[in-house]
Amino acid sequence: MMFYKSLIVASCLSLSILNPTKAIEEVTNVSRPDTSASNKHYVSNRKPLRSAYFVKLPVGSIQPKGWLRKYLELQRDGLTGHLGEISAWLAKKNNAWLSKDGSGDHGWEEVPYWLKGYANLGYILKDERIIQEARIWLNAALESQREDGYFGPLILKDGKPDLWGNMIMLWCLQSYYEYSRDERVLSFMEKYFAWQNQLPEEKLLKDYWENSRGGDNLYSIYWLYNRTQGKEWLLDLAKKIHRNTADWKQQHNLPNWHNVNIAQCFREPATYYLQTGDPSDLEASYRNFDIIRERFGNVPGGMFGADENAREGYADPRQGVETCGMVEQMASDEILMGITGDPFWADHAEEVAFNTYPAAVMPDFKALRYITSPNMSISDSKNHHPGIDNKGPFLMMNPFSSRCCQHNHAQGWPYFAEHIFMATPDNGLAALLFAEAVVTAKVANGQEISIESAGHYPFDDQISFTVHTANGVSFPYYIRIPNWCNQASVLVNGKKVQQAFKAGSYVKIERTWNDGDKITLTLPMELSITKWKENKGSISINRGPLTYSLKIQEQYIKKDSKASAIGDSKWQDNADPEKWPSFEILPNSPWNYGIVYAGQKPGEIIEVIKSEWLEDNFPFTPDHVPVRLKVKGKQIPEWKIDQYGLTDVLPASPVQVNTEAEELELIPMGAARLRISAFPVIKY
Repeated sequence: MMFYKSLIVASCLSLSILNPTKAIEEVTNVSRPDTSASNKHYVSNRKPLRSAYFVKLPVGSIQPKGWLRKYLELQRDGLTGHLGEISAWLAKKNNAWLSKDGSGDHGWEEVPYWLKGYANLGYILKDERIIQEARIWLNAALESQREDGYFGPLILKDGKPDLWGNMIMLWCLQSYYEYSRDERVLSFMEKYFAWQNQLPEEKLLKDYWENSRGGDNLYSIYWLYNRTQGKEWLLDLAKKIHRNTADWKQQHNLPNWHNVNIAQCFREPATYYLQTGDPSDLEASYRNFDIIRERFGNVPGGMFGADENAREGYADPRQGVETCGMVEQMASDEILMGITGDPFWADHAEEVAFNTYPAAVMPDFKALRYITSPNMSISDSKNHHPGIDNKGPFLMMNPFSSRCCQHNHAQGWPYFAEHIFMATPDNGLAALLFAEAVVTAKVANGQEISIESAGHYPFDDQISFTVHTANGVSFPYYIRIPNWCNQASVLVNGKKVQQAFKAGSYVKIERTWNDGDKITLTLPMELSITKWKENKGSISINRGPLTYSLKIQEQYIKKDSKASAIGDSKWQDNADPEKWPSFEILPNSPWNYGIVYAGQKPGEIIEVIKSEWLEDNFPFTPDHVPVRLKVKGKQIPEWKIDQYGLTDVLPASPVQVNTEAEELELIPMGAARLRISAFPVIKY
């Protein structure tokens, strides 16, 4: 159906359920859950809003394990957990977000951007230090509400209130309500939306950022509507917000080409579809996704070339995307999973999360960079404009830098963890994003159960689900079959179900579940090659959901974080650059290789090498990956660093060279902070 789907070629998924003493009730293959019913235990869409196919569980319901928990712990101990010691925007003295009347030195997007992930990280990890620190900011926001309903920092632009920062804080408050059930949040939001409702349209959402991102405001209106007896005036306000938001329903274009706006806002029509039921609204979000990738996204890793803004003539995989864009894309994918039920969005969330996002941060999560590209052989502190859109050290790993990404990165892994499992309209559960975790949730008529997933996906080929319940309980359990999986098989209690399962669908298992029932998914991840015809005929190599990059020896050069920060960066006076250093990453081995390939089957030219799982549970560093690939390649001498100090654009394939063939080592793209992921093809 979509351009992007057609690029993915991959392997298969098989499932088995052990414990042969239990009887099978029914195993079927479905395209979506049935939405004719409504979940009894978790807040679902009220009429006339359309039912969602999956319902988000309250934050804290899912406890990550394995490598994902390790990542969250690194985030807690690294930049996210300690940004309050570094960022000037998070300094409490004279901070407008801590003011009752909205006055103060600073008070735009930075505090809620950070809080959006920081607080949720605390809820997930049950970290009281983080929870209490977050509560200081959340209470201040609640207490800042004025008589008319407006809250937060007072920002006027040409006499019009800027609502962008407030949109983000509303999401922070929604998560806080899920965690705490603090009723102040509902009355606060209702009063604020009443203020929005009376605001003249000529003063509503007129600034660039808020105008692009009105869909976030829309989402919060529906959130409140579902929790306040369905007050109709909120739906009138939703229409008003949609009218005054940038038009993301254009047929052949986008309202603007800013990478974060696109990743965050392309879903606005699909959100509004919940109210209109108009298929053209839903189709518009799919079309937005396709437009940016048709023009600038013929690259591996799931994102697109827009190193600030997408520009005509700058579509090579050496163009990058902001870290902000990655985490906003993941959040959009996770929301669209629920709205549409389409497994494609779960596939894409994983593609970005596994292949692109990990390389945007240091392995210890103590620094990040503004721009990360699929082909990136250098990550230094130099100015690379106009090769990239911005002027300045935008490729530097720096904890003091990048203002927006420095704060907004925080949501990436917490939001991903919150969507591993979701509730279904028929009072069941669904496994949508595969990672080790324990979910505790109500099913059937309200019995609380837990399901524990285990395994090293996306690196290993098995993941299991173990049910824990005090009593036998009947409910449907859904498991996503990725679009890259063409031969899924299902075994129930060791017995194979004689049925084919379609890629991009769900296995639905309806039975009476008992304590200790175990489902094991076996994932024989076949190799695949993606051909990027529109990008010089280059190719990328995949194994299951992972894309692989050339292993380049990385040389880390420590720099002063203050001296190498982007121009608009600000830090606290006592922020210690020795404690929080920045790094250049330079290549210590050749990077300019193409793959020797003449259309063979991937298994004929690629060798898979597996290692034992890592004791530290962290598979995202070049020398500690559990699955590597070997393939033949040749160096391309004329492919060099260009005049802007960047990896030069791809040579057109096939490339004729006289260099000797070498055995190349490829590692998962997410583990490669320097990487070549789109390879020229060497003429055979």
